[in-house]
Amino acid sequence: MSTSDDVMPLGGTSAVGGPAPTAARQGRHKQRYGEGGERLVAGCIPVRMTGQENSVDNVEVLMVSSRGGKGFCFPKGGWEDDETVEAAAMRETVEEAGVRGELEEPIVGTFPFGSKHMGTKHADDTPHGGRCRAHMYVMHVLEVLEVWPESSERQRHWCQCQLWCQQYVNTSKHTGPGCRGQLAPPAPLGAASTNIITGGSYHH
Repeated sequence: MSTSDDVMPLGGTSAVGGPAPTAARQGRHKQRYGEGGERLVAGCIPVRMTGQENSVDNVEVLMVSSRGGKGFCFPKGGWEDDETVEAAAMRETVEEAGVRGELEEPIVGTFPFGSKHMGTKHADDTPHGGRCRAHMYVMHVLEVLEVWPESSERQRHWCQCQLWCQQYVNTSKHTGPGCRGQLAPPAPLGAASTNIITGGSYHH
């Protein structure tokens, strides 16, 4: 991660109580790539408590619909060269899901995956060939915006964490490449759980 003075820190429209963002970043001219040429992505697993008791029964996770309308996923997107990975995760989350909050440390993990275009001519024409690596954080949601940059393109859906894990994570038919956005089980993380977090297909 770059530590240059010109790297955007946390804050701005990603900060709780700050000005609401009016538009998402466009283009990939500032996109970061890994040593192996993969596209670097950052995002969040937004969570909130629905009761006073500190119990997993009261935890909900937030997902957003994919732009193509095929399933739900966690908010994430390109990590750019003028921001920290934390700033990128928060920016992408407010742009796609319209929520802001505090990141939990340490990072959940980094997960290699193939984009929905992997194996197509579109991906073959890109430097990364559809290969991506997602850096995912847990975000404790403190603010939910009524209007956000991609509110006309995406729907939000809060899911009870425990029931959702039981329904999707423990059902093998929901852990293939076509499965988008289900929450991963605890470590150790394998191919199936990588699919679940990234919404893409796992590859080595």
